[in-house]
Amino acid sequence: MNTESMDNLLHSAKTIAIVGVSDKADRPSNGVARYLLENSNYTLFFVNPVLKELFGQPVFSSLEEVRAVSPVIDIVDVFRKIEDMQGVLEEAIAIGAGAFWMQLGLSDDLLAAKAIGAGMQVVQDKCIKIEHQRLKQTGVI
Repeated sequence: MNTESMDNLLHSAKTIAIVGVSDKADRPSNGVARYLLENSNYTLFFVNPVLKELFGQPVFSSLEEVRAVSPVIDIVDVFRKIEDMQGVLEEAIAIGAGAFWMQLGLSDDLLAAKAIGAGMQVVQDKCIKIEHQRLKQTGVI
């Protein structure tokens, strides 16, 4: 995905599900979740089957569970190992998510092709926090 398309995605998105969010403050997923809570207008859904709550928000065990409270998920932001992403992608496709975002350091062209084939937008190897900060500094968001 080119920068303009990614910027448009971040600008138009309303809901983000963060899959693999951690309650450990030193984990990138924790920092991204905290940043987005404090600095964005997105409705956030945290997904981790071993957590019940994070930052005073409920944590869902699956994307399917998120869909029960929000029929539209614009972005599924994934903090999981590449080996675990196939299952996350299948869930994202099943709930009709609009975009599949693989965090910084994560990319897989086969997964990306499958997501695109299912009608999703795909971002690979980018941090949603960094990209949001960049747009916020330029006044786009």
